[in-house]
Amino acid sequence: MGRHQQALDTVTATARPTVRRTRPRVKPAHFLFGFTAACAFVLVTVVDPYSGATASPYFQISGSATDQGPAQAVLVAGSYTNTITRDGYAVTEKPEPVPVVAAVVVEQTTARFTAPAAAVPDPGSAQAYAYGAVAARGWGEEQYNCLVSLWQKESGWRVNAQNSSSGAYGIPQSLPGSKMATAGADWATNAGTQIEWGLGYISGRYGTPCGAWEKSQASGWY
Repeated sequence: MGRHQQALDTVTATARPTVRRTRPRVKPAHFLFGFTAACAFVLVTVVDPYSGATASPYFQISGSATDQGPAQAVLVAGSYTNTITRDGYAVTEKPEPVPVVAAVVVEQTTARFTAPAAAVPDPGSAQAYAYGAVAARGWGEEQYNCLVSLWQKESGWRVNAQNSSSGAYGIPQSLPGSKMATAGADWATNAGTQIEWGLGYISGRYGTPCGAWEKSQASGWY
């Protein structure tokens, strides 16, 4: 054993050769591409994190599509006052037109158209009755004159005067004669009944006997 130890002591170790490992050089183009790709990935993630996920038709966001939670209510406490202001205005009533008094028209008609003065009527005659009826209506002497001329032309003051062509009857020539029944049942024979009906007709349609006399002179009838 002592010899083996001695032999070992005399052996000199040989030195191991040095090995150098060389790394491949990175090309600048590869480095630029990698840097660009990394920047693009970061930008996409920051701007739209779901841009890549929503491209898939199977992508869904977990959660309920309907809101089943309690409704939210907002209560605002406070007092408010609304003030409404209306513009003031004045209403002026339009004055009513002044009505034309019929009496003025009658006076103008009377002044414009008259009849010859009539003779004094015989007592108890039809004209005597007509004279009193004209005065009772508030008409003057000129109205009686127009009435005498009017009915003298129409019937000659005859109670039974009848127009053969038209059928008009009586002193005022009522058409038909039965209209005078509103003044009395004896309209066919009583001069007073016929005169009362005739004066009522003249008053309602022409105003006065002179108005009816003017119409008769202009058209031949009244």
